[in-house]
Amino acid sequence: MKSLYNGEFFGRTNETVRFDGLTITDTEYTHPYVDWHYHENAYFTFLLQGNMTEGNKKETYDCQAGALLYHHWEDAHYNIKPDIFTRGFHLEVTENWFEKFQISKDSIEGSFNLKNPALKLLMYKIFKEAKLNDISFELSVHELLLNIFSELSGKVQNSDKKPGWVKKIDEILHEHFTEKLSLADLSKTIDIHPVHLSRDFQKHFQCNLGDYIRKLKINKSLTLINSHRSLAEVALECGFADQSHFIRSFRENMGITPLQYKNLLKK
Repeated sequence: MKSLYNGEFFGRTNETVRFDGLTITDTEYTHPYVDWHYHENAYFTFLLQGNMTEGNKKETYDCQAGALLYHHWEDAHYNIKPDIFTRGFHLEVTENWFEKFQISKDSIEGSFNLKNPALKLLMYKIFKEAKLNDISFELSVHELLLNIFSELSGKVQNSDKKPGWVKKIDEILHEHFTEKLSLADLSKTIDIHPVHLSRDFQKHFQCNLGDYIRKLKINKSLTLINSHRSLAEVALECGFADQSHFIRSFRENMGITPLQYKNLLKK
């Protein structure tokens, strides 16, 4: 089985940045099939454009633009790519980085398809920082990555301790976030009291219900901005009331406008 070393990925890497135990690459995937392999370091794959299928020893993921995967070091997997342009943003984390920031690299094992919109927005922000590459770039990336691992470690450790309604409401919100939702209807569907849902949602999702839905909408918009659609069409498809609400929410979550983000994708 082939082992890939620091900064090495299948395809054509157009940009590589290394600093303080981290390696960031922007890669166009060119292989229709990549056989079982593993990487010497832990890393995140953030799919910017296109789609692919990835399989590991436990699961198979159909990944669209906006998908975020985490792979533990030396965790074997394979990839299948359709005949379309597919581009990935990778953040590779060496053992030295884990040691420097006193994080056990063995606290998170295996591969994960990370669907939490908060984690995806943090990775979008790392992508933004990498493209802006200003004087605060390295500090910002470390801070954002530490937030990701803090969130991810808690999710992995507590995954078996969550009540059943947490997974159920997360599935409902992912499927219906573009629709008008009510607290009463959601509470009835998952069979818990509205007060219970309002009180405990933030404990499990680290934000309130409304903020979580807005994050899902923004995540969806980030996969559509580089398409042929207008901003008004993107806003409508993602469940925003209008274009102005979309732009304001996007700026609040991302720190830049949708048009500025679209320009970053071209870099």
